[in-house]
Amino acid sequence: MSSWSGVQRLGACMAIMLTLASPAPPPALAQSTSLDLQEEAAFKQAATLAEPSIVQIQTVGGLDVVDQILVASGPTTGVIVSDDGYVITSSFNFLNKPSSVIVLTADGKKYPAEIIAADKARKLTLLRIEARGLTPLPAAPKSEFRVGQWSIALGRTFDLSFPSLSVGVLSALDRIYGRAVQTDAKISPVNYGGPIVDVQGRGIGLLVPMSPQEDAETAGVEWYDGGIGFAVPMEDIYRVLPRLKTGETLMPGLMGVSFSDISPLAGEARVDRVRPESPGAKAGLKVGDVIVEIDGHRTERIPALRHYLGNKNAGETIRVVARRGEESITAEIKLADVLLPYESGYLGVLPERVERDAGAFSGAGVRDVLPGSPAEGQIARGDRIVGFGDAKIATAEELLDRVSRVKPGETASVRLLRGGQERTVELKLKSIPNEVPAELSPSPIPSRPAEVGLDGRQIGRFEAQIAGEERKFWMYVPDDYNPRHEYAVLVWIHPPGDTLEADFLKAWQVEANRRGVILVGPRAEDLARWTPDEADYVKGIMEWVREQYSVDEKRIVVHGHRDGGFAWLVGFRQRETFGGLMISGTPLKQAPADNDPATRQQILLIASGTEPVVKAIQQTAAGLQRLKFPATLIEGTDGNAYPTDQVEAMARWIDLLDRI
Repeated sequence: MSSWSGVQRLGACMAIMLTLASPAPPPALAQSTSLDLQEEAAFKQAATLAEPSIVQIQTVGGLDVVDQILVASGPTTGVIVSDDGYVITSSFNFLNKPSSVIVLTADGKKYPAEIIAADKARKLTLLRIEARGLTPLPAAPKSEFRVGQWSIALGRTFDLSFPSLSVGVLSALDRIYGRAVQTDAKISPVNYGGPIVDVQGRGIGLLVPMSPQEDAETAGVEWYDGGIGFAVPMEDIYRVLPRLKTGETLMPGLMGVSFSDISPLAGEARVDRVRPESPGAKAGLKVGDVIVEIDGHRTERIPALRHYLGNKNAGETIRVVARRGEESITAEIKLADVLLPYESGYLGVLPERVERDAGAFSGAGVRDVLPGSPAEGQIARGDRIVGFGDAKIATAEELLDRVSRVKPGETASVRLLRGGQERTVELKLKSIPNEVPAELSPSPIPSRPAEVGLDGRQIGRFEAQIAGEERKFWMYVPDDYNPRHEYAVLVWIHPPGDTLEADFLKAWQVEANRRGVILVGPRAEDLARWTPDEADYVKGIMEWVREQYSVDEKRIVVHGHRDGGFAWLVGFRQRETFGGLMISGTPLKQAPADNDPATRQQILLIASGTEPVVKAIQQTAAGLQRLKFPATLIEGTDGNAYPTDQVEAMARWIDLLDRI
């Protein structure tokens, strides 16, 4: 990596040419050239000061691909943080689970290394080698960080004689909820684990892949060499180093409360849910409390609260001040590393699907009652649910929210309107079942009124593209599309090497027409494989579809078949969009994010493929069910063919996604 920008190189070349042509360059140019040379000398001096603390890390054995990403198989970088043999690096360097690790120090000596501990929140791994008298990298104080200051990214990958370097500036502070600073220095995965230093050779931070959108192990890798890099401040690393040295794996600290809005512009931190037996629940926090202060820091908005908690680990204790009505509540809360899995209660009704612009109704209409549910025999098709517990119900969305706050096994009162008469029933809620009913009548789709036009929207099978993208995707919209009816959307993630467009449309067209499903088929840029950054492309397509067509937000599904795990990645990365994941022939290869009550997801797995793959898919379903995800498993076809014989069952499952 070069320390010179294109402009600097051009300036240097011009200076050399002018020197050859004229004995006396213009004073302004001479001054500019002198400044460039001084900067280059300062950068090299900084690298020289940090160089004894930078090591090369070699791994032997392990996986080649993790989460669809080719992980580093060559040398990577680490930083000495203790004179008695401790080295910190990026956990990305060990995702392939190597059988052995070798560390090469600046003097060329080679040591076997032991993995001691990891910091899961900051994506760090601590190693130890049998060496003494090493030179730890001093930390630059965070109080001295300034946006725009020089940041020099260093690595010791292929050349042991001197670190590679890339020069940039600190482009932002306190990123990723306070865990990282941001630099525009060019970096790559082989330099994860290396430092960025200031012009004094002090460690600003350690380079790791991170993303503000998700916490997956490989999140942020797609941004490498793109002017967006993140580094964990060295000061924060030294703060937690004593705990890591004991072998303790550090986890993000969890309070167990959630908020209805977690966007960057979210307002006051009003508690929307408190997880049972969580630290927040044990401290006495309640729904409706407004958290105004943590450890003396004002948290007037939700982003400020998340920012402060982002740097806290499980086991740490925080002092929380909350406003409850007119009184102030103070609590000491010890953060946890894990919460009891969230599980929603289940009533067993399918809500009436109301046309857009149909006007206001009282309560949530019932279009069907599911067999074996708490509602069977107590609630009937055509009833209107107007109350649940002590809350009035005006819409199906309100009913779903209230039911989701009641645990399976608890009893709730349900107020109904039937034939103009109100009645109340007491129902004991159950868990959401993991079976697809053998029969489920489609919800009627009203014909498009003569006065309602399509406004130029295409129907049938057609090609489309989003702004800024040359490649096209295909869609199928039922020919009798009615803009006043909300349609399910099925996003097809094709397997590598074959889009299967014709076969997929042939398999799904009848059910798409029958049940009101829009089919969407993105194409990978390289048809041979999907890459993680294409998840944003899929998201962009869905945003376009939402703008153009009438979509039921509760029935948007991403569907993959032998796609290498890309559909899993898209679904979990974009939980606010995809309420359903339908995966065929591909087991889940890493732990999913927590089952979040704010973004309900239901999962259907089709066990198709070879015997080992089928067994892995069965294990995936069992694991998801233990985490209390509504996860259904159905048997597919033998071999790798698309399970066309299960399309009708898959379509019934999509029709169930708005169940309550």
